[in-house]
Amino acid sequence: MTRVGVIGCGLMGSGMAKNLIKNNYEVIVYDINDNAVTNLVNEGAIAASTPEVLASQVDFLILSLTSPDLVKEIVLDEERGVLYRMNQGTFILDMSTNDVNITRQIHQAAQGKGIEFYDCPLSGGPDGANNGTLTIMVGGNKARFEEILPILQTIGKHIEYLGESGAGQIVKLCHNMVVAGVISLLSEAFLTSEKAGVPKEKLASILQNGSGQTRAMDVFGVNILDNTFDNVKFSLANMTKDIHLYRNLAEDHQISTFVSDVTHQLFHLGRNKGKGSLDSSAVYEVLWEIM
Repeated sequence: MTRVGVIGCGLMGSGMAKNLIKNNYEVIVYDINDNAVTNLVNEGAIAASTPEVLASQVDFLILSLTSPDLVKEIVLDEERGVLYRMNQGTFILDMSTNDVNITRQIHQAAQGKGIEFYDCPLSGGPDGANNGTLTIMVGGNKARFEEILPILQTIGKHIEYLGESGAGQIVKLCHNMVVAGVISLLSEAFLTSEKAGVPKEKLASILQNGSGQTRAMDVFGVNILDNTFDNVKFSLANMTKDIHLYRNLAEDHQISTFVSDVTHQLFHLGRNKGKGSLDSSAVYEVLWEIM
């Protein structure tokens, strides 16, 4: 039986692990949150005491972590890095949203150890993770892409190989920058409509039946309409992190970020105002408070 490890069992990692279990993979999990691990053990997973122990036992290792620094530490730490515990010919699938330069650094180090490292960031949120319908953006060695495809098809519906190492992260960062910008503009338009005398619900109906239609409205707009910002589809803190990574990428390639600057400022203001644990749609609340 193919063994798959999952390090990081939060909203995304837990959903992916459950789908792997349902599809008869032997799943070994690790998270610093004992409750998250226990919940997956109750679903049929095996708990690992440390990332290093997990890494030595698996054919495929999925990472679902919260920051580039954590990914780098888990993989490359000279004393505890999983890269130094895995067997040659195995695979690391980084499903975190990561820095492109760090991604390529890890890919190069993995090649030297005979291990394939793929950047496989995701779109679709916790619902997509639970339902196995995620969009997966893949960068890495095309020659061995077919070998990781069965794992990806277990957790995702739309899977696209985009190019060499880092390509998946490039697309994910650009994607999330667009989503953050749309959320910000929707928030401002709703506030404007209401102040001018038309309820935001009526504007939303027209948007979704006109040229302004956007899937971001379907995913995040409901929270704005209902003021349910604690219904977290993708946290404001995580979106702020991704915007920062996007800006680093743009600046690395001498692209002016004047279009995205206001969105960047709004999300950072929201985080600084203590809204990081709320949904990204809480940017609406940030705009309302500074009006």
